[in-house]
Amino acid sequence: MKQSNFSNTILSLSLLFLSSCATLTKPESREAQIFPPEELYGELFFAVQTNKDVFEDSKTFVDAVPLYDVAKIRNDYAKLESKSANNISKFVYKNFTVPEQESVYKTDSSSINEHITKLWDVLKRPADKEVSGTLLPLPHPYIVPGGRFREIYYWDSYFTMLGLQEDGEIAIIQNMVDNFSHLINEFGFIPNGNRTYYLSRSQPPFYSLMVDVLAESKSDSVYTSYLETLLKEYDFWMTGSESLNPSNNSIKRVVRLEDGTILNRYWDEKNTPRPESYREDVETATLAIIEFPNLKREEVYRNLRAGAESGWDFSSRWLTEDKEDGFKLSTIHTTDIIPVDLNSLLFHLEETISKAYKLKNDSKNSEIFQQKALTRKNAIQNYLWDDEKEFFMDYNFIKRESTPVYSLAGVYPLFFELADNEQAEKVTQKIKEMFLKPGGVVTTPYNTDQQWDAPNGWAPLQSITISGLRNYDQNDLAGEIKERWLNLNKQVYKDTYKLLEKYNVEDLSKESGGGEYPTQDGFGWTNGVFQKLSKE
Repeated sequence: MKQSNFSNTILSLSLLFLSSCATLTKPESREAQIFPPEELYGELFFAVQTNKDVFEDSKTFVDAVPLYDVAKIRNDYAKLESKSANNISKFVYKNFTVPEQESVYKTDSSSINEHITKLWDVLKRPADKEVSGTLLPLPHPYIVPGGRFREIYYWDSYFTMLGLQEDGEIAIIQNMVDNFSHLINEFGFIPNGNRTYYLSRSQPPFYSLMVDVLAESKSDSVYTSYLETLLKEYDFWMTGSESLNPSNNSIKRVVRLEDGTILNRYWDEKNTPRPESYREDVETATLAIIEFPNLKREEVYRNLRAGAESGWDFSSRWLTEDKEDGFKLSTIHTTDIIPVDLNSLLFHLEETISKAYKLKNDSKNSEIFQQKALTRKNAIQNYLWDDEKEFFMDYNFIKRESTPVYSLAGVYPLFFELADNEQAEKVTQKIKEMFLKPGGVVTTPYNTDQQWDAPNGWAPLQSITISGLRNYDQNDLAGEIKERWLNLNKQVYKDTYKLLEKYNVEDLSKESGGGEYPTQDGFGWTNGVFQKLSKE
């Protein structure tokens, strides 16, 4: 498709979307309303987000903070005579505080562990006083990942907490758990991050593991203190489960399989382009409907959003492989897939709720959730273990078969001790054969240009894999992965004085890459996992 045609397509879609939101987009002041940016800024949003010459990174504008009443900004923009990229850019800088890429990670002679300890203060944000643009205010201080990620993130925070725990930063762990509890109480779930544009989706549910970390640092009374929010978190993921039947086998994040078993998938409440990746999503959907004329844009958007909820945005896990073209993002079908990691995490949530009830001497409800956990464990064994592939695999419930994509999500059952010893042996062998690389373990064995595929390795998956292997006394391989990962982190730090979001674990002379944005430094979960592993 020619660029001019593509630009016209984006403009037409933007105007159509804007008109559909017209009745919603009349906020009197930014303090009084919480709207996603497309509703908050209206025509200005689409003008900025469809023009790469204004901001290369689509996340920049949606994180900007308005300097004046939003109604005034919208009116002033409507009166702007020339809406060239240059004039739009000048208008934005005049009316907003535009975030800059953070470059606060100064080189020094500290050891890597000392540097990480110093970074906690760099990455710490104070409690938020009010709604500021798209930021959802949090009542307590928190740690952000770093770089373009200027807000708290759900599953990132668990791995960050591992390092905070090693450094004795229990107060900030408490603050972050309380912030997530606040979000659950305020919105009924934990959003992807504390931004209005994340209010339609969550992320991998690590909340119960955060409660574990806090309980380890304090006492088991923590479990009963957070029982109410643990239950609300569970209700969010299970919404619609009572309405499932053979003729209506999937609702939101729950899926009913052919034998009546209920498992979970990733989902998003919206089927529009992500505001923080608006231009990229429109482009993906445009390519998809050219290749698959019967496909609707809304389906593509929903699947892109669901992929973002998975935290693996994006990966071959959610794509269909073409014999000639390989894995293309336009084939994304996340909502058809029952993910092994998600269901393992929900098993842990069920067990944690059972434990909390038991500590409250409520044996009846404790047994109910223990039974839910056992039922899910059996379902993971029945549907997500693949005898032929000798690995835990995601399951395509539309095709009624395992997906063909091996990924480190298959190690989660070892992390939560859902595997038997024979399965653990086979998973260990596959890790040796397919995932072990000079710098640790690769996320998947497939090179696709997506950041959650080869050649990249990510701190959270190193942590999950190492712990999972140790649970089954596969200590040699766990130790080898740990040593390779730590050595890679140390070498990059020695060369750059940075800790990165992700690393190239296949070729140690090259940087990581792929995805929608450059590799970020900071970096919360890398810091946390390094601190944890290096101090064991």
